[in-house]
Amino acid sequence: MTLQISRRGREYLKAAQTLLYSASTMTDRAVAAQLKALADTYEQRAEEASHVDAAKALARAAAAAESEVMFERGRT
Repeated sequence: MTLQISRRGREYLKAAQTLLYSASTMTDRAVAAQLKALADTYEQRAEEASHVDAAKALARAAAAAESEVMFERGRT
């Protein structure tokens, strides 16, 4: 199963890419290493955010389906 990246996840990835670009332009290796570590953290946050957002969307869909079933039962 492939996970689509949520809007929030894409924003984290965009920040990670910016950090990686900044790290590639640094002449100070210590600062570059810190930026790369921060970029890794943002990539992890992107994945976590996408998982959380997908779970929330699934829960909303399940709740909507349950409401629809309850509504249909009430009509018959």
